[in-house]
Amino acid sequence: MSRKNILITGASSGLGREMARQFAAKGRNLALCARRVENLQELQQELKKAYPSITVLIKALDVNDHDRVFTVFREFEAELGQLDRIIVNAGMGKGASVGTGYFEANKQTATTNFVSALAQCEAALEIFRKQRHGHLVTISSFSAIRGFRRALTVYAASKAALSSLSEGMRVDLLGTPIKVTTLHPGFISSEINEKVKKVPFMVDTVTGCQAMLKAIESEKASAFVPVWPWAWMRFILKVAPLSWLAKMS
Repeated sequence: MSRKNILITGASSGLGREMARQFAAKGRNLALCARRVENLQELQQELKKAYPSITVLIKALDVNDHDRVFTVFREFEAELGQLDRIIVNAGMGKGASVGTGYFEANKQTATTNFVSALAQCEAALEIFRKQRHGHLVTISSFSAIRGFRRALTVYAASKAALSSLSEGMRVDLLGTPIKVTTLHPGFISSEINEKVKKVPFMVDTVTGCQAMLKAIESEKASAFVPVWPWAWMRFILKVAPLSWLAKMS
């Protein structure tokens, strides 16, 4: 199915920004939101110039303002007539080892990556249930498979919660025209990890998003991207000893 009108949160940078570019190249209309409106304005101008036949709408949105999440999604729906796909992409990777004095940073990551993702899913499915069709995409992480240490401890836990939430919604909507896809990206270069050095199997943003779009367009229930090596690496990670996990983070 061709999903013409696509909403992407966290579209001002990183994976969200590149996904917007690649969907625009496919001729899709876009509803883009993020905190940094100036970045969205630049992206809007870029896409309109390159693809004058598509519609590109932008709105300011901090996903931690949960009431505004519902307002923005409904406004986009009204302006485009309907929303065919909503990508819950906005996320955060701040934090440190639990108990080392960084509770606020860890709480912010947990809130943004799970509670605020829940708000986005609630707003999305409210629209899709009314329309009786739609495709919800949640951006989880390869790290959702196991627990990790240091800065990844809360991040991985929040993404595991998002993956579980996504599966629950998928079960709830089984047999309906509403689809739910969960992506588990491996190491893809983006703003959230720009300070991380010497990461194995890291791919650039464009390559990573090409793999993400392919999985999204196939509307699989769950996908690990890029396929190499993450689709098979997940099986190894599930049985890896804790000493091995410690070396990965």
